Amino acid sequence: LKKTHKMIVLGISGWSGNGKTTLLVKLIPALIDRGYSVSTVKHAHHKFDVDHPGKDSYELRKAGAHQMLIASDQRWALMVDKVEPQEPQLCDLISKLDLAQLDLVLVEGFKRESIPKLELHRPSLGKPLTYPEDENIIAIATDSPDHIITDLPVLDMADIEAVLAFVLNYMDWQCD
Repeated sequence: LKKTHKMIVLGISGWSGNGKTTLLVKLIPALIDRGYSVSTVKHAHHKFDVDHPGKDSYELRKAGAHQMLIASDQRWALMVDKVEPQEPQLCDLISKLDLAQLDLVLVEGFKRESIPKLELHRPSLGKPLTYPEDENIIAIATDSPDHIITDLPVLDMADIEAVLAFVLNYMDWQCD
């Protein structure tokens, strides 16, 4: 197993519908197969629940518990209800992870954060690139590589091996 000995953060950004989660679902197992420990942090733009009405965890949280931790022999999850709504801070969320166990944190969303990012772009969706306005974009993955004119690396988002090679090179570069 190759360990980086340094936890690295890489954002996967782009407009909704560009395929961020789809790419991550392919990329994560490929990284794990190569011996890396990977975690993800995902930004949601709406209310969400991971527990559901009728489940004990939901009922305890809705009864007023500001924090509700549920655990089994397989996993645990901490639900925290904020007293006052405010945008989550990425650095606060990352600090909640067990960083000693990680090589890479892949961040989905949080496109305004100042972290290195791989931007996903599908021209057919009619949305603009956030590059070059976002100076933290270090590469672009797209379904139309020939339509992107930039000095940045441009990857075919359907070619998971090319995306994986880029991420591995980025990780090696961060560890030097």
